[in-house]
Amino acid sequence: MTVTTPTGTVASASAAAPAIEASGVTVRYGDVLALDGVDLALAPGRVCGLLGTNGSGKSTLFKTVLGLVAAERGRILLHGQDPAAARKGGLVGYVPQSEQVDWAFPVRVVDVVMMGRYGHMGITRRPRRADREAVAEALERTDLTALAHRQIGALSGGQRKRAFVARGIAQGASVFLLDEPFAGVDKRSEATIIEVLRAMRAAGHTLLVSTHDLASVPGFCDEAVLLQRRVIAQGDPADVLTPERLFAAFGIDSHPAGEQR
Repeated sequence: MTVTTPTGTVASASAAAPAIEASGVTVRYGDVLALDGVDLALAPGRVCGLLGTNGSGKSTLFKTVLGLVAAERGRILLHGQDPAAARKGGLVGYVPQSEQVDWAFPVRVVDVVMMGRYGHMGITRRPRRADREAVAEALERTDLTALAHRQIGALSGGQRKRAFVARGIAQGASVFLLDEPFAGVDKRSEATIIEVLRAMRAAGHTLLVSTHDLASVPGFCDEAVLLQRRVIAQGDPADVLTPERLFAAFGIDSHPAGEQR
């Protein structure tokens, strides 16, 4: 199993088990089929772009990986563990969409990042030296040290995203799920986030990134997955983001008018 240090650096371990493995995962909400036999395997130390339309099942897949939604059939493993065990062990970190967070809540950036350490503190949740050091390193790695004592709602969109990435780093997660990390951020913040993600990949973290920004995927992702309730394609972005496959996933015809397929 891959092991992560308290500061978020992934230690060397056997890479035999995929970081994320979904086998025949089917999820329903009543009569609505959200995921239909999803098969997916992501190796450790990879960045994978998860692409699909609204309603394609991206959010459901994230919730299932996190153990928040139960699969009707199939299974998901994180470094060989079921989602509940992986979440309890702090192996998985989650960066939510901006609209899922109450930015008016009076909490500082350093407090948000310290939340990632709760699993290490016991029932008292009293930070120790190791917790403070892990938070300080996570803030430094995400270039947020100077903003540590600022209220989270006072940050820019990109800075807020980085704060939640820092929380996962402080937690010691080896697998990260990022839900639309580039939505609502400017190009400078996007570039900063991509730089952070590359550094995390270099440290051995595995990242599954949900995004609508097709153009950015080849620049920072090792691979891409097209999802439309089931996996249409997975692999190198150049092989996945073909006109035919994009049409199957999005209904987008990228051929100029009159061009022959």
